Order: sequence, then structure tokens, then C-alpha cells
Amino acid sequence: MRVLVAEDDPGLRSVLERGLREHGYVVDAVEDGAAALAYLRSYEYEVAVLDWRMPATTGIEVVRAMRARGDRTPVLMLTARDATEDRVEGLNGGADDYLVKPFTFAELTARLSALQRRPPLALDPVLACGDLTFDPTTRMASGPEGPLSLTATETALLELLLRRAPAPVNRRTIAIQVWDDEADPVGSNTIDVHVGRLRGKLADTSARIETVRGFGYRIVPA
Repeated sequence: MRVLVAEDDPGLRSVLERGLREHGYVVDAVEDGAAALAYLRSYEYEVAVLDWRMPATTGIEVVRAMRARGDRTPVLMLTARDATEDRVEGLNGGADDYLVKPFTFAELTARLSALQRRPPLALDPVLACGDLTFDPTTRMASGPEGPLSLTATETALLELLLRRAPAPVNRRTIAIQVWDDEADPVGSNTIDVHVGRLRGKLADTSARIETVRGFGYRIVPA
């Protein structure tokens, strides 16, 4: 899943970007609020992590602008401000959750997982299609014969298809959500190759990935 990180501290931004990638996220990391707004206008994100105090455009200004134009992307606000009135201001401004610095990376990922389970995504803790299950917390897919051995890309692709099921997912959305540089898979057979490999690994389950000609793919129970 694709996540936006906006943090003006280069050291913390680098740690967040590296750690989230290791947890299977596709990450766009920017250093200020203006860049965050530009990315939010260009991409769909499952969640955004915004630092409150950023130069020029602050995190709270970013989330207010998002909500004003109808963007309901879940937002986790990062800040050193731990007074009650500050938390109230952030939440009233449109943030979905609030994390005070310093924090552990385990708490950050737990809060991101919780945000992904909230409306408008309205997700169950475990995603399923037929006898195939996927746990977003452990990032483990299982079939009737037990856990499946998937690559990071295959895991991200499967999660996206399951989250959007039974609706089809178009190729551009797949490229944006699964790859860091979405340009390459859109204009090549990269997506098709990975879908083909994933289909092979789902062969012993009742889940099937269907091609929607001229559009993309969807996952359905056989």
C-alpha cells in the first residue's frame, strides 16, 4: 500500500521511509507541506503521515486543505506538542490520529494498521477471498495448505486486490500502489508478469485473479 510521509527533519524522514518500506509499504517521502499537497493531488494514498511543524505549510494546514476539497485519506499527525488543547486542535482540524514524538516504530505501524481498518476503508482485520486469507498486520497470506511464500511485490499486489474486491483494479492504480516508480510497470508487461506469478501461487486456493480486458484485474472466489 502507498503511504505519504511529510517530515521536515531529514534524519527522521529517512528512518520512517526506510522502516515503512521494510514493512511492505510503497513510500513517498517529502520535506514540507507544499510538497505533501502536490503529492496528494497526484496520487491515491491509503494513509498519510504528516509532521505538524513543517516550513511554510504546516501539517495541520495540509490536513485542513485536504478535508476542504473532500480528500478523506486517513491522516496520522506527528508532533512534539502533547498538550490536550494541541491534540484537540489537530483532531478537530481533520487528523484521524495523533502520535507524540519521540515514539517507537512499532507504535507507528500499529496506528497505521488501525487507520487502514477505519472507514472509509471499512476493512476487516483479516482479508479473505474464498479459502484464501491475508492478515495485513503480519502480512501473511494463507490457503488451505498453509502459509503462501510470496515476494514483497506479490504481497502488495494481493493486498490491493483483496482490499478492492470484488471491484476490478485498473493498471494505473496497481502501478501506483505497488511500485515506487509507477511509470515502468504501466508501460510494460511488468504487472502482467507479477500477476502471472501470483496466480501460480494461488493455484491451490479457491481465489482466482481475473483479467478485466482493457482495464486491469480483480480477485474473486472460484
